[in-house]
Amino acid sequence: MEKFDVTVIGSGPGGYVAAIRCAQLGMKTALIEKYPSLGGTCLNVGCIPSKALLDSTEHYHKAVHQFADHGIEVKNVKVDLPKMIERKRGVVKATVAGIDYLMKKNKITVLAGHGSFVNKNTIEITKADGNKEQIESAKTIIATGSKPASLPGIEIDKKRIITSTEALELQEIPKHMIIIGGGVIGLELGSVYARLGAKVSVVEFMDSIIATMDRGLGKELQRLLKKDLGFEFYLKHKVTGVSAKAKEVTVSADNDKGEKVELKGDYCLVAVGRKTYTENLGLDKAGVKVDNRGRIETDEHLKTNVDNIYAIGDVIKGAMLAHKAEEEGVFVAETIAGQKPHINYNLIPGVVYTWPEVASVGFTEEQLKEQGKKYKVGSFPFKASGRARASMDTDGFVKVLADEATDEILGVHMIGPRCADMIAEGVVAMEYRASAEDIARMSHAHPTFTENMKEACLDATAKRPIHL
Repeated sequence: MEKFDVTVIGSGPGGYVAAIRCAQLGMKTALIEKYPSLGGTCLNVGCIPSKALLDSTEHYHKAVHQFADHGIEVKNVKVDLPKMIERKRGVVKATVAGIDYLMKKNKITVLAGHGSFVNKNTIEITKADGNKEQIESAKTIIATGSKPASLPGIEIDKKRIITSTEALELQEIPKHMIIIGGGVIGLELGSVYARLGAKVSVVEFMDSIIATMDRGLGKELQRLLKKDLGFEFYLKHKVTGVSAKAKEVTVSADNDKGEKVELKGDYCLVAVGRKTYTENLGLDKAGVKVDNRGRIETDEHLKTNVDNIYAIGDVIKGAMLAHKAEEEGVFVAETIAGQKPHINYNLIPGVVYTWPEVASVGFTEEQLKEQGKKYKVGSFPFKASGRARASMDTDGFVKVLADEATDEILGVHMIGPRCADMIAEGVVAMEYRASAEDIARMSHAHPTFTENMKEACLDATAKRPIHL
């Protein structure tokens, strides 16, 4: 039986990053993956393919709706959806190949098959052909991620009633896609098909879309998706049933007044979040405890109740984000090596890759009010930005929340062009506990979208934005 210092179960962003960091720190490392390709949900059926389709459809949408304003005449613009999907597959293939290379480069042993515990130090790998092998591991990191969640009574047939996985492989543009859930996944994939001409209806139980983010962002995104892409929103609606025929789906819901609402379309995308994936891992044989939601319980070092087993990413509490899992992978590797790493969970940014993009880090206004914290607000609209006017991306704003007494930045919330990249400045500022004045006094290149961050900080610290 081969012995390893560390074995990682699951090769998503958390797992493969943990494996690389363990190998860098001199540990003999194994990585177990049940699927044919490495990279987990994120690389294969999540972050990477969805961004590929978002980029492709954004090009198409601009060609149809904006190129003429730029003085570019294009006629008979057509969508070749199968080719678009094929390009997406190519992006995934290249990215996965990059992970394969990194495993070889770092001399990590990749074991293909389903890993499960025999006991806390022995792991059995069941291969696709049914053959089994066992390894011994001094330490194990569980990084098996999550899978799409559903609602009671909804049967996902993967044809008309689908999850994000199937939505990434459609070979036709839906006439009417009904999306259950107004969160990140539903709005991103809804944007993909709305840009291509589909009617999109979003049914959401809460009174706001992207409800975990600052309410101002959800309100603005809802307005823009309705204006630019024709989204319909059914907020405060509880789904009571979904049925499918050959080419039609029917979604039944109750609104907040108790009235029955029925929507008919040709596809229903169930996007109500994700649930922890720990099935058939043999956690009971290793003695690992889970909470009432099936998540693995860990301490502040991400160690389970079993002293040599750790867990990271979507299988533990916290936001289900690839970059959170990556940070935790590095954290655990360095903890095992005897170092003292640190993660500030309040400073893990959240992003929605619609257009305009939405990004947020730190506390929301709602959270600060709940804490009774006195704060200042500074904001700056993209319509006042020269760079935004030049690129015709004038929707949205940057909002900065700062401590009323100390001026320390407590939260940064933005919706607009390239906010997914811009939010990094907010993360850096808050990691170093910068004040709004610190950022306001820093030189920002002109013309850039990031000048909005400077102007919002000027507004927060002294109510004196220059360009507004």
